[in-house]
Amino acid sequence: MNKFWTIVGHTYFSRVKSKSFIITTVITLAIIIGMANLPSIIDMFSGEDESDDVLVMDESGTYGDYLLEEGISEGTGIAFENFEGTEEEAKEAVIDEEYDGLLVVTADEDNLPEGEYYANRISETGEQVQIEQILQQLKVMTGTQEAGIDQQTLDTIYAPVTLQTEQLDDSARTAEEMNQSRGLVYAMLFILYMTVLIYGQMIATDVATEKSSRVMELLISSAPPIMHMFAKIIGIAFLGLTQIIILLGGGYFAIQANEGSMAGEFFEVMGLTNNDPVIYIYAVVFFLLGYFLYATLAAMLGSLVSRIEDVNQLVTPMIMVIVVAFILAMMGLSMPESTLITVTSYIPFFTPMIMFLRIGMLNIPFWEIGLSIAILVVTIALLAALAARVYKGGVLMYGKSGSIKDIKQAMKLSKKE
Repeated sequence: MNKFWTIVGHTYFSRVKSKSFIITTVITLAIIIGMANLPSIIDMFSGEDESDDVLVMDESGTYGDYLLEEGISEGTGIAFENFEGTEEEAKEAVIDEEYDGLLVVTADEDNLPEGEYYANRISETGEQVQIEQILQQLKVMTGTQEAGIDQQTLDTIYAPVTLQTEQLDDSARTAEEMNQSRGLVYAMLFILYMTVLIYGQMIATDVATEKSSRVMELLISSAPPIMHMFAKIIGIAFLGLTQIIILLGGGYFAIQANEGSMAGEFFEVMGLTNNDPVIYIYAVVFFLLGYFLYATLAAMLGSLVSRIEDVNQLVTPMIMVIVVAFILAMMGLSMPESTLITVTSYIPFFTPMIMFLRIGMLNIPFWEIGLSIAILVVTIALLAALAARVYKGGVLMYGKSGSIKDIKQAMKLSKKE
């Protein structure tokens, strides 16, 4: 076991001290912290706390007073101010940036309000949309008054209809429970997808690098190939765990630092407040099983190439499988009960993502979960046995390679050992 942990330590520390790992971690952490502080950064540069000052010229003689009332523009960020001068003087004030815009209010042939809006930059449509909504509200209000409809009756008509729902299947999850789980499921799927994609390819590249530098021959002579393969997988697993802890920890504290503005809402949306603790156990189980499944496959594929340039070509089919699994999982977020999602949740290469999706979104029997885990574990064991034989012969293969057909040749070499 000393040799095993020596290889694990060498794999871990050689990667964790590398400039690429440090730079990638720092940049990603900076992006996460920046995203967590995005509302504050936007407010700092946009100055959203300041309202838009808009001049009002009432040519209708009727509607200007309505606009100057505080209620009609409340919450829109628009502050109206009456202007008694000429239209040219008002436009000059806007050009000189004393005000943000000018609204000239007139009455149409039906004696309903309409307006013309002047601003220095028409491309900035934010306040224009708000003003259009205000005029629409004013039109509805004055139109109903002229028709003899009081405001209380109008509010009653436009009030949302009441629809009470009652779930007859006690085993099914409610819409509220599904919404609480959706954020956690999405986060888990994304983390698993990125982890397998990045660290799986890293394992294959690491093996190919050692072969290209002839270091592999020394390693194989000092430790059995199967020990070397699993030590490589465990070492990269520790590396990934280190990076994930740093990123998740940095993100957590960055969000907590903004607790007053977004932390509570973020944790609620991501489903981290009221979920069943069991779902977190399943998240860890399927995450680890998914990693070991793809990491074992990546190590086997990496042993078949002797040049780093050939790694991408051989690993591409595995990456495509991961991408398909992720796309199916994203589709499953909106239709977790579909036959496609149910069937693919038992296919080992899709199980880590899709079965966890079903667990998070549905109340499924425990035997289904146990069956999927059992199938996945057996698949990992069979793949590990195959990978060990291929790895044993593959690490001794040099020259032009990069085809799945090389698996047969690698297995023949392993029998000669």
